[in-house]
Amino acid sequence: MEIQDARSSAHDVGRLISRISHQLKRQMCAPEEEDSLRTNMQRVVLHYILFQSMKKEVYQRDVEREFQIRRSTATGILQLLEKHGFIMREPVKRDARLKKLVPTDKAEAVREHILGNIRYVENLLKSGIEEERLLVCVEVLEQMSENLSGDEKRREEITDHE
Repeated sequence: MEIQDARSSAHDVGRLISRISHQLKRQMCAPEEEDSLRTNMQRVVLHYILFQSMKKEVYQRDVEREFQIRRSTATGILQLLEKHGFIMREPVKRDARLKKLVPTDKAEAVREHILGNIRYVENLLKSGIEEERLLVCVEVLEQMSENLSGDEKRREEITDHE
C-alpha cells in the first residue's frame, strides 16, 4: 500500500508545480539584490515591459494577458514598480483613460542584472535535461495552463449567468 501512496503523490502535479514555484521565488529573490525589486514577479514583469516597450506601447492589460494574472494583481505589481521608480504611466493621446507603461532610466540601469538572473535560473532549470524531453515538458506545461485557463473561463461564464 505504501508503494501505491508514494506513486500517487509522485503524480501530484499541482503540488510539484507549487514546490517548483516556491523554489523559483527563493532563487530569484536573492538577498544581495540592491535594485529594490522584492519579488520574482516584479522582476519578470519589469523585464517584459523593458523589452516589449522597445517594439510597441505596453499597457496593463498586456501584462495581465502575458502572465495570466487578475487586474488587481497586475495593479499591485505595477504600483510597486512605479513607487520604486522603475516605470511611469503616461497618458495616451487617443484615449485619456489608457496609460502606457514606460520604463524609467532606473529600469534601464537594472536591465542586464534582471536578464542575467533570468538566464541563470533558466539554465539551472534546464540543466541535465535532454532537448527532446524539455520540449515535451514545455508542451505538457502549456497544455496544463490551457486546461486551467479554460476552466477559469467556464467558471466565470457560469458566475456571470447566475
